Amino acid sequence: MKFTTVSVSYSRKFNLGNFESLDLGCSLWAQVEDGEDAEGITQFLYQQAKASVKQAAMPVLKASEFQINKVKSSKKVSGDINESDW
Repeated sequence: MKFTTVSVSYSRKFNLGNFESLDLGCSLWAQVEDGEDAEGITQFLYQQAKASVKQAAMPVLKASEFQINKVKSSKKVSGDINESDW
């Protein structure tokens, strides 16, 4: 039985205005056995890393006046802000 390790890293930098930024990242690894779908596992790890970065960023972004104004200006119809807008 042969094992292969796959790893995924995801990082994102958010502009907070006033020359401030928030840089977050997440790296995940998994061992893949022969016969397992390495590509599927890689995609799963990517989605998990991306969700982790988003979850970690949300409290800071919701408190950032710059980001709130950025999201509001990109919404043309209403001022309702959803997490999917970030």
